[in-house]
Amino acid sequence: MIGIVIVSHSKQLALGVRELAAQMVQNQVPIAVAAGIEDPDNPLGTDPIQVYEAIASVFTDNGVLVLMDLGSALLSAEMAIEFLPEAQQQKVHLCEAPLVEGAMAAVVAAAAGRDIHQVIAEAHGALLAKATQLGVVSRPLSLVSHNTQAKTNIGSPTREIRLIVSNHLGLHARPAAQFVATAARFQSQILVQNLTRNTELVRGDSINQVTTLGVRQGHELAIAATGSDADEALTALQALFANNFGENNVVLNSPPALNHQVTPATHGELSGIAASAGIAIAPVVHYQPTHILITEYHVNDPNPEWQRLQAAIHTARQEIQAVFSQASLQIGDAEAAIFDAQLLFLEDPVLLEAAKERIFEHHINAEAAWQAVVDEVATSYRTLEDSYLQERVDDVVDVGQRVLRLLGGNVPASLHLESPAILVTTDLTPSDTARLDPKKVLGICTTSGSATSHSAIIARTLGIPAVLGVDAQVLHLADGTLMALDGETGRAWVEPESHILDLLAAKQLAWQTAQQEARTTAHQPAITRDGRQVSVFANIGSISDVQVAVASGAEGVGLLRTEFLYLNRTSAPTEEEQLEVYQAIAQVLDNRPLIIRTLDVGGDKPLPYLRIGFPEANPFLGWRGIRFCLDHLDLFKTQLRAILRASVGQQIKIMLPMIASVTEVRAAKVILDEVQAELNQAGISFDAAMKVGIMVEVPAAVAIADQLAAEVDFFSIGTNDLSQYVMASDRTNPRVANLVDALHPAVLRMVQQTIQAAHAAGISVGLCGELAADTLATPILLGLGLDELSVNPQAIAGVKQAIARLSIVESEAIVASALQQDSAIHVRELISTSVIPPA
Repeated sequence: MIGIVIVSHSKQLALGVRELAAQMVQNQVPIAVAAGIEDPDNPLGTDPIQVYEAIASVFTDNGVLVLMDLGSALLSAEMAIEFLPEAQQQKVHLCEAPLVEGAMAAVVAAAAGRDIHQVIAEAHGALLAKATQLGVVSRPLSLVSHNTQAKTNIGSPTREIRLIVSNHLGLHARPAAQFVATAARFQSQILVQNLTRNTELVRGDSINQVTTLGVRQGHELAIAATGSDADEALTALQALFANNFGENNVVLNSPPALNHQVTPATHGELSGIAASAGIAIAPVVHYQPTHILITEYHVNDPNPEWQRLQAAIHTARQEIQAVFSQASLQIGDAEAAIFDAQLLFLEDPVLLEAAKERIFEHHINAEAAWQAVVDEVATSYRTLEDSYLQERVDDVVDVGQRVLRLLGGNVPASLHLESPAILVTTDLTPSDTARLDPKKVLGICTTSGSATSHSAIIARTLGIPAVLGVDAQVLHLADGTLMALDGETGRAWVEPESHILDLLAAKQLAWQTAQQEARTTAHQPAITRDGRQVSVFANIGSISDVQVAVASGAEGVGLLRTEFLYLNRTSAPTEEEQLEVYQAIAQVLDNRPLIIRTLDVGGDKPLPYLRIGFPEANPFLGWRGIRFCLDHLDLFKTQLRAILRASVGQQIKIMLPMIASVTEVRAAKVILDEVQAELNQAGISFDAAMKVGIMVEVPAAVAIADQLAAEVDFFSIGTNDLSQYVMASDRTNPRVANLVDALHPAVLRMVQQTIQAAHAAGISVGLCGELAADTLATPILLGLGLDELSVNPQAIAGVKQAIARLSIVESEAIVASALQQDSAIHVRELISTSVIPPA
């Protein structure tokens, strides 16, 4: 059934029209009202959010017809459509038919089972009977039929042509005006459709409608003319297109001299990396990170220099401890743990010995010695081209600059803002980001950076929208220049036009409203419209994380990263230390499932207290995960003993990372059996039926998923690593980052193969990568048949809400098409154009 929406400045008028229309069809047609505003003193007006909600309440695959009265009602309706997914936008039709008569005609046609085009035609012709009765029909009334041709009441012939727009800027203001002026000269009714954008037909004599077709260079238009002079009208319009509307494309291009100049962007849109979702609209304030430049000089006595360096390192350690304490309160232990890594950097004996050697053997000052060793470390990380290590480079530079600042007695650059602003800079260090005040820093815009960097992670946790990697021209903007940015799409606007500001402000409000609605339902089970329940678990890395997860509605923990127990210290944690943490987390979960991933460190995440003995050219393909643990049996057994001991009376499961072969699984199970036997012999209790699973994040594991499924109790797919391995691309490398997308059909086919193998063996399969938190991907994940999604606690509410809007049947249909696409871009377009009921 087609839905009808009535938009009016007057709520009383709209309710009266709805009542009359509903009575005519005995409430057979869904009718929604969006009218008036919440202002007792001046209740007349329209609200785009109200219109959006009205459309959503009656939306169906058959379409929605929106009827409006005058003025801002049209603007509110147009803006409301922008909030809808692109697929739904195509099914919502704005109709210029008279409000009262149009509503009556439309509901009668809808109740009779007519399609949307026939309903529109009836609404357009609603005044025909009245006009005929009064004898005021002076020119044919245009109706729209299903074949997009205009018809009149006198049977005039309809002619149609199709034209390609070749002028540089499409039908912008001046060409649109020429088009409308030409169309208005003729008696025939002119209707226009943008075939490229698949728009509805609009009146060719309406400047607003023609302009809002969004016609750009290369778009194809269908122009229909109905009336006695139809042929002449089309000939005249065709001549406009042939003449490029009098425009010279060469003249419209930017002058060659300007193409090589770096000038401030005063208009238009900037594209970057979407790093932290949200909308920010504020003046820009530039931040210039303090980069200490040092001078090397000879010293006669190296002892004072070494003492200076030690003192600076000691003070730096105290500063980082203070940053860590503050960050723990503000962003949680998991994200704050990066500063523990910085503390370990300052305690690295190899680094300290190298600096001391330079001071004493080369007789150079402390600043020069320290800078030299820091540069060497940073360079060694960069050459590995690994995502985790690229992030560590930021930490190395951050710590290095802090010590140099202390050696030189420099005061750190101030990040204190007098009023709310968007921070514009080349980059932000983790320390810089952690001390931002979200009430003052409304957004972040940088010319470098990665969405997976520590700074981006902190920004997301703080809730500060961020767009990274924009063109360097942004650095030339004057402080106070108005900027708007959308951290979800990775776009920014300099001095945005009013309609952009309106859309962003409305999107911000809609997002905030949706977030609030999601929070209220976060503690309910995630059940699809056709009754399928999907478990939504949390990824955590600390005790405080699990508290947030439970408060956010997590049904369990799908991934406990245990690395935090090992990385913030100078020796491995004891069995008792681990046991205490695992028991504390299990207690908070209150018998909810807890999947503990065994230690996942190695070449790319080195433990400073373990001697690897040799450098790895590419540690991401090296000695890590289960490979590392199988070669450090004491370390591995200690962790297994702690997990087993914590399992008594709890739903704890063990998960093995980076599995690439059946041999590795069997070897790990042998060690687990040995530990269980030792505990039995010692009379120590544990859950003998505890389940064992593996992470599927290596293509080899996908290829032999059927064999692996026979060895374990469950799979958990790690799409972060799997995507990079499948596409052989580092997502922090801007030259290839676009290839690393978990929605690429190659990755999706790997996920499908894994799920099919798991289910054939009768075991469950979950997904704990970042893809699970992307609600755009939710229909894909449901359609693939996943039993469980594990996400960061902050994403739980949104994911549950997305699941509740879907059905398995429609999700499976989307997946069938997605697997046949040729790129991640086309998969995303497919999802966006699929009809998914709004929240």
